[in-house]
Amino acid sequence: MRTVARLHRVWALVSVVSAAATVAGAALLVPRPAQAASTLGAQAATSGRYFGTAVAAGRLGDSTYSTILDREFNMITPENEMKWDTTEPSRGSFNFGPADQIVNHAQAHGQRMRGHTLVWYQQLPGWVSSIGDANTLRSVMDNHITTEMTHFKGKIYAWDVVNEAFADGSSQHRSSVFQNVLGNGFIEEAFRTARAADPSAKLCYNDYNIENWSDAKTQGVFAMVKDFKARGVPIDCVGFQSHFGSGGPPASFQTTLQNFAALGVDVQLTELDIAQAPATAYSNTVKDCVNVSRCAGITVWGIRDSDSWRSGDNPLLFDGNGNKKAAYDAVLSALGGGVPYGGGDSPTPPPSGDGGCSVKYTISSQWTGGFGANVEVSNLGDPVSSWTLTWSFGAGQQVTQAWNATVTQSGSNVTAKNVSYNGSLPTNGSTSFGFNGSWNSGNPAPTNFALNGTACTTG
Repeated sequence: MRTVARLHRVWALVSVVSAAATVAGAALLVPRPAQAASTLGAQAATSGRYFGTAVAAGRLGDSTYSTILDREFNMITPENEMKWDTTEPSRGSFNFGPADQIVNHAQAHGQRMRGHTLVWYQQLPGWVSSIGDANTLRSVMDNHITTEMTHFKGKIYAWDVVNEAFADGSSQHRSSVFQNVLGNGFIEEAFRTARAADPSAKLCYNDYNIENWSDAKTQGVFAMVKDFKARGVPIDCVGFQSHFGSGGPPASFQTTLQNFAALGVDVQLTELDIAQAPATAYSNTVKDCVNVSRCAGITVWGIRDSDSWRSGDNPLLFDGNGNKKAAYDAVLSALGGGVPYGGGDSPTPPPSGDGGCSVKYTISSQWTGGFGANVEVSNLGDPVSSWTLTWSFGAGQQVTQAWNATVTQSGSNVTAKNVSYNGSLPTNGSTSFGFNGSWNSGNPAPTNFALNGTACTTG
């Protein structure tokens, strides 16, 4: 969520000093051979991850910008177009035009979307900041989350639900209208509201300066996530903004990622940039992610140095003319190592390479007579340009609504086919879709999935 007005933060980031830390039970790394790919997104996809970038709607008409975007990146985060001051400048009056422009571009080019951001203390309209009544602010916050998520339902892979709620260098929440009026419970309220609005989107907490395991702010966020998981508060992922100085990540960064992952959440590098873009610093950062099986992907905060919120630091992978820098090659190489993304607490062994598929079926929410589900399918065989996933329900469940796939049902047999923007699945590539359904006597998960006629393992 970087803005030019916040450049002063960089200097604090540059001066961060990191201490090495090792924890018992840290992930055993399972080396896997690098698989040659010619772009960042394609290389990340070989381990089931994504590699994305932040995008400004106003730059999409720049041919150099859009060419790099569509060639290199398979995940998009809007820089400002989904923030409150753009989407709801006055109470109850919503403007999704700029964000729709980015989402439409992504869908036309087979790219997925991260939603950024729903509740943040900055880029907040004055009418929100001036609310002093708790019931009013709670109603306004819940309505904003529900309206925005409903508008984009089925089009967003993950939402940064709450952004930067912790004070710098502290385990306590920062002062904000949400904290001051609603108290500590506003974060939980936001996540519960978000789950109800779109049960299939991943829900993330996003913050900066939480990469160093020994930092008080890191420990504060960790304690919150641990508490949420213990009490069933819906949270699926933690975003690390990772605006680094030229030295790159702290020595304990991989430990931090692994410890958060062990709580049962995905971790994502959501806003990566590194001052002067040293190749080694970028390589080390990417390796810290790919060595943790639940590190789902990386987003750099901009495409060219000239597009960056900290352009004076030249912190990105392409120079102002759109030329690849040495850091680009280092990242491409680093993406080929580590362990595949498995969405589990421990590393997943590399696929054998002899074909097949795997499916992760998750009940994201359930209520009397109904439920929401997410299906993530990984292709372990040869690349495919289109896919059909089949399964059978065992207790009379019926699909009532679906997104990111065309789903039909005959009796207990269900068929899901790709839509226009997600049909291509490279070897070790994955995609996901969601649906709502109904149930009566029970809701057991299916086990007989098949991709294009080939039986899949489940997990």
